Amino acid sequence: MLRTAVRNVFAHKARLIMTALAVMLGVAFVSGTLVFGDSVAQALRGASAKNLEGVAVSVQGDSEFAEEGVGEDRHTALTSDLAEKVRALPSVASVRPTVNGNATLAAKDGEPLNTDNTWQNLALNYAPDSPDSPDARNGDPGGKDSQFPLAEGRGPADSGELALDRRTAEKAGYRVGDTVRFATDGPALTKKLVGVVDTDDPRVTAGGSLALLDTATAQKLFLQPGQFDELTVRSTPGTDEEKLTHEVRALLPTDGITVTSGTTLANEQADQIAKSTEWLTRMLLVFAGIALFVGVFIIANTFTMLIAQRSRETALLRAVGASRRQVVRAVLIEAGLLGLVASAAGFGLGLGIAALLRPLLNASGAGMPGGPLVVSAGTLGWSLVVGVGVTVFAAWLPSRKAAKIAPVEALSSVDQAPKRRGMVLRNTLGGLLTGLGVLIMLYVSTQDDGAEDNLMAAAAGALLTMTGMIVLAPLLSRPLVSLAGAVTTRLFGVSGKLAKENALRNPRRTAATASALMIGLVLITGMSVVGNSMETALKKQAVLGLTADYKVSNASYEGIDPALGAKVADTPDAASTAPVCTTFLETRGQAVTLTGADPRELGEVTDLKFSSGSLDDVGPGKIALSEEWAKKTGLSAGDTFQGTVGFDDDDKKKLTVVGVYEDTRAVEEAVGTTADVLPYAAGKKLDNILVKAAPGADMDALEHDIRTALGNSPLLQVQDQEQLTKAESSEIGTMLNMMYGLLGMAVVIAVLGVINTLAMSVFERTREIGLLRAIGLDDRGVKKMVRLESVVISLFGAALGIGTGVFLAWSSGSLMGSSVTTYETVLPWGRLTLFLLVGLAIGVLAAVWPARRAARLNVLRAVSTQ
Repeated sequence: MLRTAVRNVFAHKARLIMTALAVMLGVAFVSGTLVFGDSVAQALRGASAKNLEGVAVSVQGDSEFAEEGVGEDRHTALTSDLAEKVRALPSVASVRPTVNGNATLAAKDGEPLNTDNTWQNLALNYAPDSPDSPDARNGDPGGKDSQFPLAEGRGPADSGELALDRRTAEKAGYRVGDTVRFATDGPALTKKLVGVVDTDDPRVTAGGSLALLDTATAQKLFLQPGQFDELTVRSTPGTDEEKLTHEVRALLPTDGITVTSGTTLANEQADQIAKSTEWLTRMLLVFAGIALFVGVFIIANTFTMLIAQRSRETALLRAVGASRRQVVRAVLIEAGLLGLVASAAGFGLGLGIAALLRPLLNASGAGMPGGPLVVSAGTLGWSLVVGVGVTVFAAWLPSRKAAKIAPVEALSSVDQAPKRRGMVLRNTLGGLLTGLGVLIMLYVSTQDDGAEDNLMAAAAGALLTMTGMIVLAPLLSRPLVSLAGAVTTRLFGVSGKLAKENALRNPRRTAATASALMIGLVLITGMSVVGNSMETALKKQAVLGLTADYKVSNASYEGIDPALGAKVADTPDAASTAPVCTTFLETRGQAVTLTGADPRELGEVTDLKFSSGSLDDVGPGKIALSEEWAKKTGLSAGDTFQGTVGFDDDDKKKLTVVGVYEDTRAVEEAVGTTADVLPYAAGKKLDNILVKAAPGADMDALEHDIRTALGNSPLLQVQDQEQLTKAESSEIGTMLNMMYGLLGMAVVIAVLGVINTLAMSVFERTREIGLLRAIGLDDRGVKKMVRLESVVISLFGAALGIGTGVFLAWSSGSLMGSSVTTYETVLPWGRLTLFLLVGLAIGVLAAVWPARRAARLNVLRAVSTQ
């Protein structure tokens, strides 16, 4: 039986090629994902280790604040005196004191850099090595900092100078000698660029920026004179790292200071890096699983057709003594050999995918570090196990079906229609699964929050619905294919009618082929509907209730100096301005955000709709509540309550509710006066400034004047309503595009399934096609018949996929209501039409090779085929 299985693989290699391709692509996705994840993690660990190279001990000071939330008063217990004590230890070669901060730069053309991730915009002190070290004997007045090797120029030596990392300098267009504009906490600063450095800091290589200042300036901006955030200790050769760590720990105070060995620090960073890359690997593996699941249909379809075509051969084997178990074993061995070869090829292709993923993600700003591909034995093993396992699993049911056919029955017929009992059982099971899934999804549609229980119910309902549709597909194929066939018959005559009859000849085969395409389109359609609805809702929500033309905010979320509110108000063409601040308010077990503003000014830049009271009633000790929060707390206009305002739980204030307004993004859940809120706001700063232009104002000039009033700080954003909506919804479009690309693999595999089914169907109907040719159907008619059959099958799969995807998206959409109150299902008709056209195109393209093969059949040989 082993020889028989091997012979069958070689005898039918042409008919197995598409199945092998499906397995290969699925395995390539899996292996590529695993190799990519290992490679990125290794590259990040390497960059981190290189950045920590030579570090024996790290001493870190905990940040404390003289007044909670006020960044200018930050201080640590690490002082210059403590640094000198550590430096005096016999085993210490050098101590590098570090001051940590953030600075957002403007490019040479004035545009801010990396304002979406300001936490990656590092600002550190440039700390030259000891004058006695070899690295410092360079002739430069300030010496060199070995942690940041100079690529050009020198290090900053006074308050008017700075250095940048090479990548940032190139991206911003700066060269040594240029004046660089940047901001650390609002006001713009300018310094002369005196040097460009190289760095292996993962935060910078992952897309951030690095600005280096002299130590005194860094302390003034981010800390206190004579204080540091970290001491990096390097040891003399032969020093025991753990012993030195113990010595340093014994030398320093225990409060507010953490001492860690270099090895421990590297291991901790490696663990953090591994966790940070896990989510991407898991997400890619999910899509790889989808691709393999689609491949199961192709493999099962292929082996079902091969077994039907080889039924006489199977009958002869049974007649000469082969048992059912041996027949099953032979088919599974054949599947295992096919899976093994395809998996090996898929693993090789996966290496190419892994190599391409990094530049593709970096092109979208991911900032993945470079490095060699990491190929582990585990990845190879899992790739082979998955590929072979999926192939053998998919071939198991066809093999059992072949083994159950009696020899006499198999010898009497080449192709038998499915047993009615089997179809009845299948249809009953499919109806139960689909009905249960639909009922669950209808229940989910009545829920209005994304609680974990509701999400689990939605996942279960979607899975049951999709599974039920797959099981019911043979039953659904007859009416839907007949409907499409009526169109093809009317438009293309005999070829169209033959195509319909061929598609209906074996409903299970047609359904299995269409189901592979259906799965991909269900997911793509569902994500498109949810994504489009979410994008529309976010755009609406971003400016809901907001009548201001501009919103000024801090990109680093560190607030705005209240004095800037008056400066913006003095700009020409600014008819109204409303400085807005926020803090926390807690009462009756509910914590919300309290907005503070001048009620009159706020009324001019927002459109708050009150169900009771009005904005004019808001005053000292008097607040208005949103309808949602009023409902949760049971408060209404006229009620007085004790609430905690700000961060001090012991600071209770007596407040009176004077109005209730509709929920809106323009303000938070409660509104009070600036005088009541600003003293409790983080850093006593504003959150944003809302500006409304005077009638007929030059908007470009007004925006320029606002930026000038803000000191042209790169940190402060001036966004109009269009920019606000774009910023709110842009991530949805990026995510959808990425999902389309990942699900594209499943669609490609589905296309292979259509090609495979048609090609094997042509081989199966060789004699029939020969007879059609003999009675007058020309080459063009044969090609048209095969093409139309492919189109009918593809459109059937597309219709099922799009319809099911829309239903699942609609029924689960209500779960978005808790996070996006403006959410409602909005069908992207353009994309849905495109998906249907994609299904049509798939049918046309998939039929090119099978149609050409059918048209080239020799009539006499085809007619004589048994």
